[in-house]
Amino acid sequence: MNARNLVVSLCLAGCGANDLFIDDGSEDSEAATAFTQESALRVAPTYDKEFDAAGERYGVPAALLKSLSWAETRYEMVQGEPDHEGQPARFGLMALWGDALTQGAQLAGVTEDEAKTNAAANVLAAAAYLDSLARARNIDRADAEAWSQVLEDYARMDEPEASAEFARSEVFGTLKLGVGAPSQKLATAPRAFKLAEQVGDIATAEQRLSAGPDYAPALWRPSPNFNSRGGVAPKMVIIHTCEGAYSGCWSWLRNTRAGASAHYVVSTGTEISQLVRESDRAWHIAASYNCALNGNTDCSRNGTSSNNFTIGIEHAGFASQSSFPTAQIDASARLTCNITKDRGIIRDRFHIVGHGKLQPANRTDPGPNWPWTTYINKVNAFCNSSTPTPTPTPTPTPTGGLIIDSNNSRNDQSKARIEVSANWVSTSATAGYYGTGYFYANTAAVSDGASFWFKLDAPARKTIDAWWTAGTNRSTAAPFVAFNASGAKVGTATVNQTVNGGAWRTVGTFDFSAGWNRVVLSRWTGESKVVIADAVRVRSLAETETLTPQKPALPDRPSMTAASVTSLMLAPA
Repeated sequence: MNARNLVVSLCLAGCGANDLFIDDGSEDSEAATAFTQESALRVAPTYDKEFDAAGERYGVPAALLKSLSWAETRYEMVQGEPDHEGQPARFGLMALWGDALTQGAQLAGVTEDEAKTNAAANVLAAAAYLDSLARARNIDRADAEAWSQVLEDYARMDEPEASAEFARSEVFGTLKLGVGAPSQKLATAPRAFKLAEQVGDIATAEQRLSAGPDYAPALWRPSPNFNSRGGVAPKMVIIHTCEGAYSGCWSWLRNTRAGASAHYVVSTGTEISQLVRESDRAWHIAASYNCALNGNTDCSRNGTSSNNFTIGIEHAGFASQSSFPTAQIDASARLTCNITKDRGIIRDRFHIVGHGKLQPANRTDPGPNWPWTTYINKVNAFCNSSTPTPTPTPTPTPTGGLIIDSNNSRNDQSKARIEVSANWVSTSATAGYYGTGYFYANTAAVSDGASFWFKLDAPARKTIDAWWTAGTNRSTAAPFVAFNASGAKVGTATVNQTVNGGAWRTVGTFDFSAGWNRVVLSRWTGESKVVIADAVRVRSLAETETLTPQKPALPDRPSMTAASVTSLMLAPA
């Protein structure tokens, strides 16, 4: 059996329908294949016995334990190292540290060494500690919201925003995608085990954040831990691993107690946080530069702080892990391309360097399994240094109406925003997109649409236009569903995304109400294709323009009502 068939077989055995993608040789197939492989890893039953046994013993849903493990380590028995002062090393499938390790081991009746090195003992200690937190809160164990609060306690982060992101997005986001057999068992429970959705005027923390000052796709989460470079220009990019999960990493590096920072933190998906401006000096390397460690490159800098002339990128994960997600590598490579272009940095292994290479006395990150050859090749490809990347179509000047882009950093989020789940892949693989790129997802009978939200001050009839990149693998009947501010469906329409790309195309005209309305691009269509969520424009009838109309609004269909569910936001894979 070849690798592709193996992955598809694994997904058929354990993935939800929303995770299955059949490679049809399209231009997006590389990213889609990587996404399918990641889905197969997520549902793999390797440690299901350990999760089931610990969950049964301590009254913690096994699917929740497995989702927590995926969010922390992607099911790796990690042997962490303290990448940042004040943050102890993490261990095992559950990335145990601090009270979760010491108290958890004691409650589970195992030694700390066993909890660090033995998978079953590690999961038992985590479950025992979660059980103690649940008892302290006296929660209803069938209530997902109650468990979310327990997970925030478990995270032990100073920033409530970070704790909530860890619990709701990283752990429950994984649970929403599904983790195989434990998820299937949980689905048979008398009460639905899911978080309440946040709608209306309640925006997520990410939607309130500004774009990164140096890299627009990033979220700006400024850290106080920096100082001036003193006029020294950045000449190298340094690759780190956080030795932990994404939210814990960026939140700690914003804490004054950390005494450390980085310019960027990259999630295991595609989300990136910028903490320090590139022109400023972040505190990410605790070593003076020694050119002998770096191929005798720039020896005139010997004896100076490496922080003076470097830009640091942290990555969620561990130096000891066996592999890194393709989505994370791609997101990081695009970022590094942008940095090197803007700063005139050479793109090779002597100017894009691992932390452990410059600080070998006590650091090894990003570890022996960081894919250096692939990474440098991707950086060069994204920068057109070797393999060309498609040239985007210039974004036209809007002639009227409110535009909701697929990149929230380009939206005025007091008026418009997009929400997608981690099933949607961010890319710019096909030319003709609006702005900086687009999302795509494979079609499936699932409630997992891309929601384009917009706020109206008063009820109004609005015409909806859409923008997409056309291709032969696109749906010929991509369903758009319109909802008013009360959540009532006001109409549906379909468009053929195999043609008419790279321009505004009319979807339909609908009656909306005051407040936050939305147009959802649904995946719920019978074709084995992909749908493209690029941009939506909301305009009044007076704001006319020559457009190619698509199919008119159709009567409501019962099969489309499930598309009204908006998924929790995650970093796409």
